[in-house]
Amino acid sequence: MSTGFRQVCVTVAPEADEAVGLLLERVFKSPYTVFTHPENITATASVFLPESQRITQQDRGLIEEGLKYISKCGLNVGSCKVEIKRLKREDWANSWKRHFKPIEISDRLLVRPSWESASLKPGQKSVVINPGLSFGTGQHETTKYCLRKIVSMRQSRSEQSLLDIGSGSGILSIAAAKLGYNPVFGLDHDLEAVRIAKVNAKRNRVDKKLMFRSGELANLSMISQGKYDIVCANLLFDLLKDYALILISQLKPNGVLILAGVLQSQFMELQKVYEKEGLKLTDTGRRAEWQSGCFIFGS
Repeated sequence: MSTGFRQVCVTVAPEADEAVGLLLERVFKSPYTVFTHPENITATASVFLPESQRITQQDRGLIEEGLKYISKCGLNVGSCKVEIKRLKREDWANSWKRHFKPIEISDRLLVRPSWESASLKPGQKSVVINPGLSFGTGQHETTKYCLRKIVSMRQSRSEQSLLDIGSGSGILSIAAAKLGYNPVFGLDHDLEAVRIAKVNAKRNRVDKKLMFRSGELANLSMISQGKYDIVCANLLFDLLKDYALILISQLKPNGVLILAGVLQSQFMELQKVYEKEGLKLTDTGRRAEWQSGCFIFGS
């Protein structure tokens, strides 16, 4: 039985690290990590695969084509050095630890991995995450945007519900539960991601305050638990565009839809799709090549 992993990694210029990470995620159907080297001259985007999983010539071709496309979009991809490394299980675990450090989202929220400690400010909540092979550590700019909006929109003396689509490690749902949102519902198509999210919820002692389910976005209306004050969708551009009506259908009147996971070059097209359906853009955030936004659904 295999006890190791393969690391597929691409060395790129920092401005293209997340785009290349998403490319690897699409090719191998596995969450990616990004590590910016201390001198900030290069970055490494990686996915970690079971040693038993074959890496085919077709996979290599898709990576090569994807890198060319990213370059054509105007991002500096740098050297694009592609490497495949064999890792022992303990080396894989150490690689995660190297990538993931505590992050202060605001005076009200801090995210940290289970192997790191951090001092909290008065009234600050801590979300402890062990991502496993699931997306969601708080390092990604789109995740940070979602976390900041979840914090800023929380009205302490009112009941607010939240739907987290593409919940991954559970980081957004767990943060919401800790901040007092109720109910909180997380959906992911990946059964392993749902398992990890449940473990993380229990680690944070909020497993009784939220629910995670596996399922496809196309079936969301049959899976979710009603309509929500806030719907957070940190997904790929194509999903946000193709399933716009389904995402909107989950909002209460005057509900807020947080969309993230989109390149700046794609955001205007996405904004037009949602404005056509009656939503209004109320806030947007740009960082590196990414852009996210909040839309309100009128009554």
